[in-house]
Amino acid sequence: MRDIIVLPGLGGSGEGHWQTLWERQNPEMRRFQPASWDRPELTDWLAALDREISRSRTLPILVVHSLACQLVAHWAASASAKILGAFLVSAPDPTGDVYLTEAPSFANPPRQRLPFPSLLIASTNDPFGSFDYATESAAVWGSELIDAGALGHINANSGIGDWPEGQALFERFYTGLA
Repeated sequence: MRDIIVLPGLGGSGEGHWQTLWERQNPEMRRFQPASWDRPELTDWLAALDREISRSRTLPILVVHSLACQLVAHWAASASAKILGAFLVSAPDPTGDVYLTEAPSFANPPRQRLPFPSLLIASTNDPFGSFDYATESAAVWGSELIDAGALGHINANSGIGDWPEGQALFERFYTGLA
């Protein structure tokens, strides 16, 4: 049994979001719990991530969407805990035209290599982060980059349901870590 921690972005990945659907299908997955999904504070989210990692029996794998990509970049810069890897989806660009104004404390994440394996999946038409930003982030973080095509923000509004293509990519990533 592997510990898999789900890190949604702003709003907490609602009922139709692939992260929520994956959690229902996989008993190894559990969601971290910050104080607020709608008014995120970086210090609270960092503490919530540390708490969830400390509950793990094995080195956890993180399944990350949107704002939580910035969380992972901040966390990795000073974390003492270890993880097996991070599956990152739809990293928003804090310098872009459209950024999550509800989350100013997440802006300016450290731009340095992540100390664990990571895979970054990006859409070519994500309104919150351009594919160029994703390409640059993958290079800086040392992440493999996957072009998911034109899927918007890769969320419930993308109409992808439980995102079978994403599940296949996660399985490949997961198997490569084990």
